[in-house]
Amino acid sequence: MFISMFGAVESGIIYAIMALGVYLTFRVLDFPDLTVDGSFVTGAAVAALAIINGVPPIIATILAGIAGFLAGTLTGLLHTKGKVNALLAGILMMTALYSINLRILGQPTLSLHMESTIFDQLGSVWGTSIDNSLNGMLGIFGIDRPPSTWAILIVMLLVTVVIKLVTDYFLKTEVGLAIRAIGDNKRMIRSLSANTDNLTILGVALSNGLVALSGGLIAQLGGFADVGMGIGMIVIGLASVIIGEALFGTKTISRATLAVIGGAVIYRIIVTLALRFDFLETGDMKLITAIIVIIALISPKILQAQREKKRRIEKRRALEQDIKEVG
Repeated sequence: MFISMFGAVESGIIYAIMALGVYLTFRVLDFPDLTVDGSFVTGAAVAALAIINGVPPIIATILAGIAGFLAGTLTGLLHTKGKVNALLAGILMMTALYSINLRILGQPTLSLHMESTIFDQLGSVWGTSIDNSLNGMLGIFGIDRPPSTWAILIVMLLVTVVIKLVTDYFLKTEVGLAIRAIGDNKRMIRSLSANTDNLTILGVALSNGLVALSGGLIAQLGGFADVGMGIGMIVIGLASVIIGEALFGTKTISRATLAVIGGAVIYRIIVTLALRFDFLETGDMKLITAIIVIIALISPKILQAQREKKRRIEKRRALEQDIKEVG
């Protein structure tokens, strides 16, 4: 049980990078970008192909992010310069990327099991003393099956936190504030002579860069890149954003991005727990994701309706009490 939860947190932290990208488009830019399903695979495919061809894993991972950035740029250009509807631009780019990703891979699935990934290199330089100390602490709580290494969890947590902090800083810069303003009121920011087209392109490009970076890391973690591994990725990203916002709030940018990371980890834990039921199979994960998103979307509205109903009842009782006192 602990090992499966540990794995869920481990992968959840990497998926959080993708969720931050989804947050940039859907929440900050108010841009319904469906390129995510394709750019995630693009990142995985580019990283896998680069590693197989002898490129150092860290460079391969950076190339994955650049490939996603370019894919996002094309989506932004389609929307802003080609005047294509945002939703349709994402769908068109996602469709095109399927063929592009298949070309990059050369086959539906590309294995990395015989290659040295960024996590293999990380494990080779990671000291066992940290693992022994942390596993010893787990032993105190009666956990007799500790993870083989804490390297991936700790290092990826640090990387994700750095990306979060950079995102927070960027969204508080002049350019970042302009991008946020586009999501709130595009007409207003255009009236101030800001180039909304370039800002939109930049926002969508950065979003898909993060998504592809996450895809490259997930491919190395799983040991393969598959042309279909991005199906439903946009829903997973939205689930992470919605769950995080519902549980942790969004009063500030820093809190919102932290909520997205927390939401991504919680989402992976929920899916892992759900798959422990005998009647559910691995193939049901997309269904589970859809149900989680539906619940996350509907629950706040139901709770708000209940609060409104309770407030009306209390108001009516107070009014009836006042009438009785007057009578």
